[in-house]
Amino acid sequence: MKYAAPPYMNDVLPYPPSKDGWLHTALWRYVETVFRDTCRRYGYREIRTPILEQTELFKRSIGEETDIVSKEMFTFTDRGNRSLTLKPEGTAPTVRACLEHKLFAEHPVLKLYYVGQNFRYERGQKGRYRQHQQLGVEVFGASDPAIDAEVILLAMEFYRELGVVDQELHINSVGTAASRPAYREALRDYVRPFLAEMSEEGQGRFEANPLRMLDTKDENDLRLLAAAPRLVDFLDDESRTHFETLQAYLTAAGVPYIIDHRLVRGFDYYSKTCFEIIGTKLGSQNALGGGGRYDGLVEECGGPSTPGIGFGLGIERCLLVLDALGITPPLEDERPLAFLVTLGDAAQVRPAAVKLLAELRAAGIAADMDYRSRKFGQQAKRADELGARYLLVLGEGELERGVVGLRNQATKDQTDVPLGEVISQLQHLAV
Repeated sequence: MKYAAPPYMNDVLPYPPSKDGWLHTALWRYVETVFRDTCRRYGYREIRTPILEQTELFKRSIGEETDIVSKEMFTFTDRGNRSLTLKPEGTAPTVRACLEHKLFAEHPVLKLYYVGQNFRYERGQKGRYRQHQQLGVEVFGASDPAIDAEVILLAMEFYRELGVVDQELHINSVGTAASRPAYREALRDYVRPFLAEMSEEGQGRFEANPLRMLDTKDENDLRLLAAAPRLVDFLDDESRTHFETLQAYLTAAGVPYIIDHRLVRGFDYYSKTCFEIIGTKLGSQNALGGGGRYDGLVEECGGPSTPGIGFGLGIERCLLVLDALGITPPLEDERPLAFLVTLGDAAQVRPAAVKLLAELRAAGIAADMDYRSRKFGQQAKRADELGARYLLVLGEGELERGVVGLRNQATKDQTDVPLGEVISQLQHLAV
């Protein structure tokens, strides 16, 4: 039987694959490092939650009528007859963890970030995978629109650090749970005369989740919705003031923005601010990431009334964007500084080689050796394949003289170095 990864779940390899070169662990580590460093500068701390959660957590927080809960979750019953789900998003698990460990009681304002895997059984395509690695931040305990601006600025700064400077910020307000019912009915009244002309997806959302009708890529639905009522015209005073203040803060920070009246989020828990960052040089697949405020989510999950805001974006999406824009990240050097070649009687030379290699690594020097007892030329070729800068030659003659041959792979110059001085010599050369 021939085995393969599940559909739309990717292996990330230690060497750049000939196809889909972005599936390279060095690239992934680079993106994660930039994200972690950006979060650190903004004062965020990392949280890690399990890959599995109780299914009810997502039904309660995301909403049973959303596509994610009704169609896309990987859910199963375990041996204890518990319904568990591979987490489809990172916010609800973070809320659960904060409640379970009483973080809300101990920290009036929590600024958190995470790097983790999400799972959604949806129609797979490039940039949209059933398993994807999400980068996200969550802030709890602050209702000030200034924290909304900070979260947005953090997301945009992260992409700028990656080299994506051509960004466009779209913002909207989805109001509060108290103000949305009137808008939902106005939207239904507007759509009802031509509901039969809408796509099957749009018709399905009409009753279950009418705001999601706005979040469509269907060209005919977009045409039909062009003159739909605007959510911003139905905001209560609290939401309107919050939205206007956010705009003032963004302007003060020098961040241009576009008010996008069709912008909504896919989860039921969002309130007030929602935003999306667009790459202006990416064609139709231009979304970089997005998020919004969810002031009622903690309470919905059984906790105290606690405002919150956050965003999420995928590493896969980041790397596809970098590839599309021709941006080559500066990757860490994974090459060994030295490669040890052994010659002669293995019983005599091999123990000394193993000892020397262990001493090099203990001293912080990246070093490797050949483990197949091959000829000198084959061992040297392997050193070149790994990109080693220096070759260390150790044979019976070198052992008798207490030296090791040190060869510069670029110039092919070779000198004998006393065994006791190899480490200091390589440390000097590494600078």
